[in-house]
Amino acid sequence: MQPRRPQPPAPRSRAPRPAARLLALQVLLALQGAATMPSGPGQPPDAGLSRGLLQQAARAALHFLNFRAGSPSALRLLAAVQQGRARVDSQRGCKVDLVFSTERYNQEEGEEHLGKCSANVFFKNQKPRPAINVTCTRLMDQKKRQQDDYLLYKQMKKLKNPLDAVSIPDSHGYIDPSLRPIWDLAFLGSSYVMWEKTSQFLHYYLVQLSSVKQWKTNDDVIDFDYTVLLHEFPTQEIIPCLIHLVWYPGKPLKVKYRCEELQTSEEASGTAEGSAMELTQLSNF
Repeated sequence: MQPRRPQPPAPRSRAPRPAARLLALQVLLALQGAATMPSGPGQPPDAGLSRGLLQQAARAALHFLNFRAGSPSALRLLAAVQQGRARVDSQRGCKVDLVFSTERYNQEEGEEHLGKCSANVFFKNQKPRPAINVTCTRLMDQKKRQQDDYLLYKQMKKLKNPLDAVSIPDSHGYIDPSLRPIWDLAFLGSSYVMWEKTSQFLHYYLVQLSSVKQWKTNDDVIDFDYTVLLHEFPTQEIIPCLIHLVWYPGKPLKVKYRCEELQTSEEASGTAEGSAMELTQLSNF
């Protein structure tokens, strides 16, 4: 099966973070002059906002949604943003209310968009890790999701030797079917990292696993370390992140990570079973 993301772009030299943020701000200002989504009935004329900011909020909501679902079988991608509005407070930040549709990450041929989500996303000034409240229609039968997750789990547990792999996908963009479960689990864990790092100006795509190391455990969990390459937009930086993931079907996902970049230690690393989740809610999944 071909990966749903493009081949990794060649890494570029990293610009200093202040310059990157200035570039991001310039891009955002340009987007604000582009086409906007119409305001809904009864909304003030200035409620329309740039498609770029709506897309940014929808991506952040989906990263959080994927992480909190904790299911590689239920991963979703953004299909389309349908409507939205923003409220800006110069002292606090930007709050975006939006409605968007999603599709399954491993979509089968002929499968249509699977439903709608509504979300409230709050970007606190220029800081990462937006607060999110998202509600979605039930897009996948829970029993089927549990069955699919357990099949994946058994597949990984049947490995005689712990997995030790590099470069997923390979240089041609190909993922061997035997490695697809580890890619989906890595995407699941990376969703937490991408949500934590997203800000009003920066967003991320997972482009490659550069290394994977699965550990033998005395209990039933799947436990592995992996390094991902995240493509940061709009700076075009390629950022390596070391992630430790612990997963068992039906249990909350556990993630720890550290990314190699010029940031403070508070911004550069994180841990979850959901730190500071009191501000962020998920419902109706």
